[in-house]
Amino acid sequence: MTSFKQDNAQSAPLSYRSAGVDIDAGDRLVENIKPYAKRTMRPEVLAGIGGFGALFEISKKYRNPVLVSGTDGVGTKLKLAFEAGKHDSVGIDLVAMSVNDILVQGAEPLFFLDYFACGRLDVDTATRVVKGIASGCEQAGCALIGGETAEMPGMYPEGEYDLAGFAVGVVEKDSIITGLDIREGDAVLGLASSGAHSNGYSLIRKIIEKNGIDLSTEFDDKALIDVIMAPTRIYVKPVLDLMKQLPVKGMAHITGGGLVENIPRVLPSAVTAVLQKNTWEMPPLFHWLRQQGNVEEKEMHRVFNCGIGMALIVAPELADKAKQLLQSAGETVWRIGTIRKRAGNEAQTIIE
Repeated sequence: MTSFKQDNAQSAPLSYRSAGVDIDAGDRLVENIKPYAKRTMRPEVLAGIGGFGALFEISKKYRNPVLVSGTDGVGTKLKLAFEAGKHDSVGIDLVAMSVNDILVQGAEPLFFLDYFACGRLDVDTATRVVKGIASGCEQAGCALIGGETAEMPGMYPEGEYDLAGFAVGVVEKDSIITGLDIREGDAVLGLASSGAHSNGYSLIRKIIEKNGIDLSTEFDDKALIDVIMAPTRIYVKPVLDLMKQLPVKGMAHITGGGLVENIPRVLPSAVTAVLQKNTWEMPPLFHWLRQQGNVEEKEMHRVFNCGIGMALIVAPELADKAKQLLQSAGETVWRIGTIRKRAGNEAQTIIE
């Protein structure tokens, strides 16, 4: 039998704080983020932050609403955030990865929840992250309706954390974008990315490490770290406005897998998207990554977005109007390809 020796005279009483969890810090964080969350509120939100669950009423403007949900993280881009102390924009990345995903099915993002996990809660760092999340929600027009902060001693190295996000949107059932009516001759439009967004960062970090690159070096009139950490572009508002004015047949959020693996996800099996690489401007960052890492062009196209963050497929006669409308909303847009009949079992996205 195991015996436990207890010396009440010498043993200090244990507390959650002594075990590494600071409840007071968590309370301070909640108070810090309330003003930022408040700015994202929508009329459908029925309760503020702090309850066990968040309440959201679906607007009566929808006749036959279908909920669309998505979840994602930021990936190893966070490692660079830790090293450089860049915590202000990764929250935007977190929101973007989920709201852009549900957008491709025609959904209007309604609300967002976040999960922030760390070993020891640094209130200032966490506040900066959640402030970024709120900024992303404002850009997407959705409410930051709740979340979870988990302080778990021993689970994460000092100064590190992980993020996950959850978005819910709504679309009329008869307006869901499925890609099933995409036909030969349709046009593919590409909306410019703001950089690498939140994909390919394991390779980016490998390139930096292998070459011993100083991230404070000036690059394209900015510090290199600022170019690499540029937040993911959120396409929600301009694309939703576009869909009110003309039909969009298909959309692809260009994330991990690049153009060659994401566009096929919205294509019927009988067609292929043929993209012309000379039709859009690849940002200097991607040229630099290719050169510094000696990365083959084919690998670039399946790892990075290479300058295209969102692809839209429309009828050819609507391509110019769609491009004009998106440009008027502040987007940089190119007509990057055409849909044609698929030959046998060829790849469904070909970049020439």
